[in-house]
Amino acid sequence: MKIVIAPDSFKDSLSAQGVADAIALGLAEVWPEAQLIKCPMADGGEGTVESILAACEGELRRNEVRGPLGATVNAAWGWLPQSHTAIIEMAEASGLQLVPVDQRDACISSTFGTGELIRAALDAGAQRVILAIGGSATNDGGAGAVQALGVKLLDAQGQTLAPGGLALSQLARIDLRDIDPRLAHVRFDIAADVNNPLCGPHGASVIFGPQKGATPEQVEQLDCALANFAGHCASALKRDVRDEPGSGAAGGLGFAAKAFLGAQFKAGVEVVAELVNLAEAVAGADLVITGEGRFDAQTLRGKTPYGVARIAKLQGVPVIVIAGTLGKGYQALYDHGIDAAFALASGPMSLDQACTQAPRLLRERATDIARVWWMASRTRG
Repeated sequence: MKIVIAPDSFKDSLSAQGVADAIALGLAEVWPEAQLIKCPMADGGEGTVESILAACEGELRRNEVRGPLGATVNAAWGWLPQSHTAIIEMAEASGLQLVPVDQRDACISSTFGTGELIRAALDAGAQRVILAIGGSATNDGGAGAVQALGVKLLDAQGQTLAPGGLALSQLARIDLRDIDPRLAHVRFDIAADVNNPLCGPHGASVIFGPQKGATPEQVEQLDCALANFAGHCASALKRDVRDEPGSGAAGGLGFAAKAFLGAQFKAGVEVVAELVNLAEAVAGADLVITGEGRFDAQTLRGKTPYGVARIAKLQGVPVIVIAGTLGKGYQALYDHGIDAAFALASGPMSLDQACTQAPRLLRERATDIARVWWMASRTRG
């Protein structure tokens, strides 16, 4: 019996590695001789670096960079020396979790620190940079990141713009003369599960601005400011990517990565699956178990269980999901390679209780699944 365990993290509870470990313990109670292969996963959001480093021979590095509101933060990123690949979670430098709720301000938050992490990767000799761009606190179109890489954004008086998306309404000229020349020799991949354009009713400001502190009036102002930025970028770069899928990801960091870095957009789970060799692990497996904190219709937008199921389905391997909760519309995933789904809780409990007891609950659900699978196999035999 070969079983691949490929879950995402359970937010505010367990890392992907922790989830995989708990599931493996539960399975081993029923199948002590089974070959259990743990492949911690992520979809481009929180935990992407950790998942990749857990499966690859990599290093965790740290740099002091500028946080979303200007204060210094200690940001972690991953380094794979064999392939000269850097894995950068923009949330480490520019993430929403770095800003208290009462201080969130989409008008002035900046991705400058993310640009500093990219510069650190260049200093390390990176030939490929993977940008995992979930969980941002920013709405600056990636302007701060490219400023950290040498791009000058100037107003009508030739002065450097203040940080943040709102200041882009004052942009009059882009000076590319000092952009880091090393960028031209590096492959950039965007890992995300968001395909919004930069501007408009489905753009970064309208869809994601309110959760970052923007009022309805500010959302309108920010959308206009990003449109002004996009227009100047199109003139300076002779390429307009504002309407391409993913340009609105991470408050528009996707736009800057595409426009200035030539980055290619990929579903985050596909990037992680490639790096951890998930397809190779699934080959010849009898079962795949995956999971996430909340399993619902939104999982279809490229979250981990959906991506894992697509790979397993190509090889005819059944897939079972263990989730913190089963939300509205989760049954739609049964048409996309998921064969069964189970919620974590065994009875009434609060979210705090479920998070605290997650290791035990995961182990118990895995044991239950293994027993049912064992009984079914006996019946078939």
